[in-house]
Amino acid sequence: MNIFSSSLISETQNHSGTVSWQSPSNIALIKYWGKFGVQLPKNSSLSFALSEAYTYTSIKYSSKISEKAEHEFFFEGKENPAFSKKVLHFLKELDVIFPFLKQLDIKIESKNSFPHSAGIASSASSMSALALCLCSIEQELIGSLQDEIDFFTKASYVARLGSGSASRSVYGGYSVWGEFTELVETSNDYAVPFTYEVHPLFMLLRDSILIVSDTEKAVSSRAGHALMNGHPYADARIAQSKQNMSCLIAALKQGDTDLFIEVVENEAMSLHALMMSSKPWYSLLHPNTLMILDKIRAFREKNGLFICFTLDAGPNVHLLYTEEDESQVMQFIDNDLIEYCVDRNIIHDKVGFGPKRME
Repeated sequence: MNIFSSSLISETQNHSGTVSWQSPSNIALIKYWGKFGVQLPKNSSLSFALSEAYTYTSIKYSSKISEKAEHEFFFEGKENPAFSKKVLHFLKELDVIFPFLKQLDIKIESKNSFPHSAGIASSASSMSALALCLCSIEQELIGSLQDEIDFFTKASYVARLGSGSASRSVYGGYSVWGEFTELVETSNDYAVPFTYEVHPLFMLLRDSILIVSDTEKAVSSRAGHALMNGHPYADARIAQSKQNMSCLIAALKQGDTDLFIEVVENEAMSLHALMMSSKPWYSLLHPNTLMILDKIRAFREKNGLFICFTLDAGPNVHLLYTEEDESQVMQFIDNDLIEYCVDRNIIHDKVGFGPKRME
């Protein structure tokens, strides 16, 4: 059976129920930048799931009572026209994958554990939570997706169609999206868990997100990806990402902190270099972002600690460090970094164990 398709449900029965999932955001260490086809990545990416930054989504469904099914969306208890338009349009696009959606009245309620525009990929957590709920409805009504691997593979596939990074959020720990020759199970269609054993040091990684700006980005990630088409450095970037992926895999397996720092910071700066060398060029970095990066490097060189940064497609800084150095890093944040954060806002997180279904 093809797990990526489903079927209609019997209209002679009344169907109703509620499914709820909590799904995390994630932070990519190897970045993907540029797409082809329908939400497919030009290079593979590797990320880890966050623990405290997640979206909670609940779907209440029942057999439709009129000729056309009614679908509603509420964000944090209120109607949100912008979010609603995006989500409901996405549901309509999923008719081929979940044809039974046309037979159900649906009410979706969603909320985040973190503020919107806080430097955390809300599309990753929200689209993965939605995909997991839809797969649970299929499991209940059609009886398919009983196999756990099939369930999460399809959830990743569906989440990817809504947001590329969301494909990685259906798994805990580390995951990979995009075909990579050293990891034969990888696919462009969905993400997979990172199969090698990760050194314990990196399973206890802390991530303090320094909120340099809480305003909406001047250029969306979708528009940024599009500018990679015809980018003068596109081929070099793909080659670089492959080399960095190989090095990061080795670092994660061996516990090599120096190699980890070298690769992760190189990936972050390369991402923003691609933006600045696009046509038209743009920059999402803030002067305070650069001040923080300089201070992180100086602190690391002075104290010899394992501490580094990564960046998403925005100005906010993800500060990565180990559990055992937490108290020293907290002092560094309070003494040297917090003044560069808007309203002194910092979100403290860590490597998480992935989504969970809520009763």
